[in-house]
Order: sequence, then structure tokens, then C-alpha cells
Amino acid sequence: MAMDPKQKTVLQLVGVGLTMGALAWASVPFYDWFCRVTGFGGVPGVSSVGSDDILDKTIKVRFDASKDRDMPWEFKPMAREVELRIGETGLAFYEAYNPTDRPIAGSASYNVTPYEAGAYFIKIDCFCFEEQVLQPGQRVEMPVTFYVDPEIVTDRDAKYTHTITLGYTFYEIDLPEAQAALAPDAEPDTTTN
Repeated sequence: MAMDPKQKTVLQLVGVGLTMGALAWASVPFYDWFCRVTGFGGVPGVSSVGSDDILDKTIKVRFDASKDRDMPWEFKPMAREVELRIGETGLAFYEAYNPTDRPIAGSASYNVTPYEAGAYFIKIDCFCFEEQVLQPGQRVEMPVTFYVDPEIVTDRDAKYTHTITLGYTFYEIDLPEAQAALAPDAEPDTTTN
């Protein structure tokens, strides 16, 4: 039994739509994985230990801080810049302050510029790996431990990098359930057993 040309066209269009939807859904995790592996888009690498190789050549690392427009925290780097030897472990601090009268949870996204240096900027420990909750009036210093991979000096494009900028953007997220239950404006539980 032959299929009507109109039915065939409809099935093909549905197939194309489903394929496009699946590709769109898979593109976000694939792009995230690609950026982490290659450093594309300024996404730094991650390691649990520092570099074994420390060069005599130095590089400057600048620190930038910004917030989503609806994020009420104050957020800034404690120092604007450090100079360290390539491969040497660096430590920097950012400061966050919650000037409001309510607890606020935040999460940080990050990037590294120039983009070609992203794969060589390696974070060992960072506040951006976890959500942060600040109570009303609370001020915290948040560390980031990092190094610049010595392989940067052999990269065709990145070897000319003299300054790397690490930038964080904080945005507000929902409070964890335990914190939300303690918030003064939390709705009382009206369910009965």
C-alpha cells in the first residue's frame, strides 16, 4: 500500500522538527563539554593539584567582578591584579556582601579572556563550584586557587598572552530548601497529617 504524498510530506516535516528539537536540546550540554575540554569561549580548566613545572616567565592575572542586574549583593575582587610565574599556584579573594534584610543565594558564572588562554588557566579550588548563601548583612571573602599551565608558552596563539583576565558574574538563585524554611518571610506549613 503506497503512502499518500501529503502524508509522506507531513511525516518528513515531523521528522525534521523532532530532529531539530533533539539537536537543540543536546547542543547546550555538548557546547558546555566542548568549552571545558578545549577552553573555547574562555572556559578555564579544572585540576585538583597545582603544576609540577614552574617557569621563570611571568604573567599577569587580572580579576573582574560583575553581577546580574537583579542581584542585590555587592561583589568585588580584593585585589585587581597579581603577577606570578607561569605554573606557580596563585590565590585570590573576592568579597561578597548582602546589604538586604533577607538571605540570598547566589551562583557565579566565570570566563577567562583572552579566549585562547582559557584552556591554560587552571582552577584548583573556587567558590564558583558551589552555590553561596549570604545572610542579611553578611560579608564573606571567597578564595580562588589557580595556575597558568606552562603549556601556554608552546601554543601558537596563546604564547603571546601577557595578561589574563578572570571574570565572575554572580546571579541570584533560589534558596536551598533548608535556608528557605528559615527565612523570615517563609510561608508556614499548613498541611496536616
